[in-house]
Amino acid sequence: MSILSRAIINISYALDDSQKYNDAKKFFYNLLENDNYRLKKYFDGFMITLIFLSVYILIRDVKHDINEFWINFNNIIISIIFLIEYLLRFWVSSSISKVVIHQNEHNLLLNREFSLKKLFIVVAKDKLKYILSIKAIIDLFAIIPFFHQLRLLRVLILFRVFKLFRYAKSFQTFVSVLATKKFEFITLLMFASIIIFVSSVLVYVMEANNPSSPINTLFDALYWSIVTISTVGYGDVTAVTTEGRAVALVVITSGIAVLAFSTSLVVSAFSEKLDEMKEMKSIDNVSKFKNFYLICGYEGVAGEVAKMLKKNDFQILVMDEDEKRIKQAVKDGFEALNFDPGEVDSYKKLNIDLSKHVKAVLALRQSDVENVYTTLTVRSMHQDVYILSLLMEEMHRNKLSIAGANEIIYAKDLVGMIAKEFVGQPVAFEVIHALRSEFSGVDMEEILVTGRILKYISSINQLENEKFRVVLLGIWKKESDEFIFNPKSDTVIELGDYLVVIGNSLFIREFKRALQKKIFR
Repeated sequence: MSILSRAIINISYALDDSQKYNDAKKFFYNLLENDNYRLKKYFDGFMITLIFLSVYILIRDVKHDINEFWINFNNIIISIIFLIEYLLRFWVSSSISKVVIHQNEHNLLLNREFSLKKLFIVVAKDKLKYILSIKAIIDLFAIIPFFHQLRLLRVLILFRVFKLFRYAKSFQTFVSVLATKKFEFITLLMFASIIIFVSSVLVYVMEANNPSSPINTLFDALYWSIVTISTVGYGDVTAVTTEGRAVALVVITSGIAVLAFSTSLVVSAFSEKLDEMKEMKSIDNVSKFKNFYLICGYEGVAGEVAKMLKKNDFQILVMDEDEKRIKQAVKDGFEALNFDPGEVDSYKKLNIDLSKHVKAVLALRQSDVENVYTTLTVRSMHQDVYILSLLMEEMHRNKLSIAGANEIIYAKDLVGMIAKEFVGQPVAFEVIHALRSEFSGVDMEEILVTGRILKYISSINQLENEKFRVVLLGIWKKESDEFIFNPKSDTVIELGDYLVVIGNSLFIREFKRALQKKIFR
C-alpha cells in the first residue's frame, strides 16, 4: 500500500472517530436539510430575506442610483454566503471518509490491494450526483452574480429566486405533487410541442409571402403559434389569409384542450395527495409538541379521556388505524393520525423520541388484543415510556402486565367500586361526584415536585397551601412508591414526589404558580 493510500485511510478513520467532526457535520446537515430541526426555520428565513433583498437591489438599480455599499453587498457578500452554503451542502451530501473505510474493510476481507482509482470513481459518482441535481445547479447559478464585472450576468440574480424552493416547504410539496403526474405532463408537453411545430411551419408557408401579413419569419410563426395555443391572443401578430386562419382555428381548439387537460392533471394530482399532505401537516404539528399524551384508539372511553385532557390544556395526539374514528377525532379538534398503534413503523414516521416527548401512552381500544399489541410495540421501542391500558376482560390482565403496561384499568372493577360506594354511602359518593364534576369548579390535581420547588421547600409544613385555600390530600412518595394520605407536617418532600391537592381550579393554578415563583421566601 502506498504512503498516500495509508494516509487517506488513517485520516478517514480519524475523522470517523472524531466526535467534534461528526457533531459539526450533523449540525450543518440538520441546519440545511432537516425540516424538523428547530434552527432550520431561522436559517431559511435568513436566506429568503437575502434573496428578496438581492432582487430588490437588482430592480432598484435599473432606474435609480444605488449606494456602492449595497451593490457590493449584493454582488460580493450575498454571493459569498451562497457560496459557503453551496460548499456546506456539497460536504454533507455524502461522507467520503465512510466510503474510504468501507472500501478498505471490503478489500481487507477479500485480501485485495486498496485502489485509489476505484476510490476516486466512487467518490466522484457520489459528489457528481449532488452537483448535477437541479437544486445544486440553481445554487451554482445563484453564486454567478459574484462575477459582477459582466453586467449581463447580474440578470442571473433572478436564479436566486428559484432557491426559494429549498427554503419554502410548500413549494417543495407543490413540486412533489406535480411530480406524481410526470408521465402525463411529459405526454402533454410533447402533444403541445408537436402542435406548435406543425402549426408554425404551416402558417409560415401560408403567410410569409403575403405582403400584408405580419408573419414574415419562422420566429414570427413560432411566436404566433405559442400565443395562440396558450389562448392569450395578444392580437399583435395574426394570420390574414384564409388558409392561415383555418390553421388558427385548429390551434385555438387544441389550446383549449391543452389547458383543460393541464388543469385536470393538477387537480387530480392534488386530490390524490390530499390525505398524504394532511398527514405530513399533522406530523409537522406533532413535532412541535413538547410533552403530550398519545391516545391509541378513539372509541368510547378514549374520546372522553381525550376531551378531559384537552380541557386541562394537555397536548394530545390520537392514533388509530380506523379512518372513520380518525375523522371523528379531527372533528373533535384533536391532532390525529391514521396510523396503526400496533405497528413499529407508525412511531418511526412520527420522528420523535417517545421517552422524551410522550408524557404517557394510553392504550384505550375496546379490544384487549389491540391494547396488548400496542403495549408490546411501544415497550419494544422504549422501556421508560409510561403506558396505561384499558382492560376489557379480566382473563387478559396477565397478558397486558407481561406486555409491559404500567397501569391497567379494568372498567368492571371501577363500576363495581362505584356501585358499592353509592349503595353504602350515597351522600359521600354524591359529594365526591360533585367535586369531580366539571361543572363544580373544584378540581383535583397532581403537582410534581421539581428541583425548582425543592430549592425552597423541603417539608409539608412549608407549603402554606391553606393560604391559597387548597387542600392537600396527600403525597405520593417516589422512593417508596406509596401514597401517604394527610401527611404529617414534618414529612420530607423529595424530588419526583407528587403532591395531590384539591380545591377551586383557579386557586390551584395560583398555588402552582406560587410554587414556581418562589413567593414563599
